[in-house]
Amino acid sequence: MAQAEPGFSLIRGARLADPAKRRAEPADVLVEDGTIREVGQGLSAPEGARVVEAAGFLIHPGLINSHMHGHGGLARGQGDKWTLELLLAAAPWIGGGRSLQDKKLTTLICAAEMALKGCTAAYDLYAEFPLPTRDGLDAVAEAYAEVGMRAVIAPMVADRTVYEAVPGLHDALPEHLQAAVARLRLKPADETLAAIAEVLRHWRWASHDIRAAVAPTIPHHCADAFMCGCARLAREHGVALHSHVGESKVQAVAGMELYGKTLLAHMDDLGLVGPDFTAAHAVWLDDDDLRRVADRGASLAHNPGSNMRLGNGLFRLRRALDLGVNVGLGTDGANCSDNQNMYEAMRYASMVSKVQTPDPRAWAGVEEVYRAATEGSARALGFRDIGAIAPGMKADIVFLDLSAITWIPHNWSVNQLVHAEDGTSVRHVMVGGRFLVRDGRLLTLDVAKLAVEAEAARERLEALNAEWKGLYERLEPVVASFCPALAARPYHLRRYLCDAPP
Repeated sequence: MAQAEPGFSLIRGARLADPAKRRAEPADVLVEDGTIREVGQGLSAPEGARVVEAAGFLIHPGLINSHMHGHGGLARGQGDKWTLELLLAAAPWIGGGRSLQDKKLTTLICAAEMALKGCTAAYDLYAEFPLPTRDGLDAVAEAYAEVGMRAVIAPMVADRTVYEAVPGLHDALPEHLQAAVARLRLKPADETLAAIAEVLRHWRWASHDIRAAVAPTIPHHCADAFMCGCARLAREHGVALHSHVGESKVQAVAGMELYGKTLLAHMDDLGLVGPDFTAAHAVWLDDDDLRRVADRGASLAHNPGSNMRLGNGLFRLRRALDLGVNVGLGTDGANCSDNQNMYEAMRYASMVSKVQTPDPRAWAGVEEVYRAATEGSARALGFRDIGAIAPGMKADIVFLDLSAITWIPHNWSVNQLVHAEDGTSVRHVMVGGRFLVRDGRLLTLDVAKLAVEAEAARERLEALNAEWKGLYERLEPVVASFCPALAARPYHLRRYLCDAPP
């Protein structure tokens, strides 16, 4: 769990990353019971305090992943040239047959990688088939607790399969494939809502900064009554709501066909968009959508790596920030963007903003990208006391070795954090003043043992899911043809480079 280190600690002599300064300046950080009490130079250590000598290190607040999927850990590297819809079609193959131990194991893989790469908190949209379960979500929470991270865990749910949700896709399947995908039908909405309520009623991790939320996965994969039921449960239990909104052009076109308006506008009309709501991806949100998000105090989770990997288009970070939207950064799942490296997410976010126009005045700056990965993501997760190294904040701190090649020479701290750092400079990571990573080694988990367990699970699941892989191989030509044709229809927003006007 994110258990605070009791007593006083003094971090002495580190350079503190600060977007307001070109080069990080030396600073001491005094921590009491896992919370930062003072930041300054020449601080004295209280009697009995532990002293961490940090000269030669750059420190920054733990990065915060505003959107990922713990169930993706065991499915890393399974596909190439997959659109989002092909990934959804592959889900029974790459994610099926999981035991309770597998559900914990796949999350441990993701949590371990995040911790080793400077990420201390995550928003995990976790999928279980056919229903979310108390035991399954408890196993996910246990994984984060064992590694020592903070987390928000949201059962990811729907009441329509991709074949039912994408207009015309089911009818485009040959009859024998229609019969095959009928086996994938989800449980009735009332059963799924009851299962979510059971999870929320018995959640026991909140005091450890491992919180619950609810994630109706994609708006048009959910009947309106089902989405509203998810929102009702979130309100009743005082938890947040998270959904994939406008991730792919298929989604955007489907929204217009089904609702006569954008997906975000439809969700707003249903009363779902508010301060506790996060929309992931948001590639195909127009200006009116962005204004709604800003006006309602909601957040967006920008996943640049996944957006490119799945061919979904380029999110307008500069425009969202200009319209007052809170934006966090995420990695998405290891099954669709392959790693959980938030340094890479920052680099991609910067690059994606810059590749959309030759005018640098329309680019996001490194300071804004860095804030998105810290303060912006913290707000998306609903945490008020992480995302900065300042008095009153939790001591979630990453130590980067300034003698690492990435920092030779050290010219502009936040610029190099965003554009040069790749996780290889991480030497220590603490959460609540307690070291999770020391000298590049994860202290809370045996990574070598994790690797052995993961390989055994991979081999077993590969055999167990062979039938589902065969079904995917029969479905792939239809989905790969039908969905791009749907996406080729006109839409009032252009988010592909090849669509850009001259």
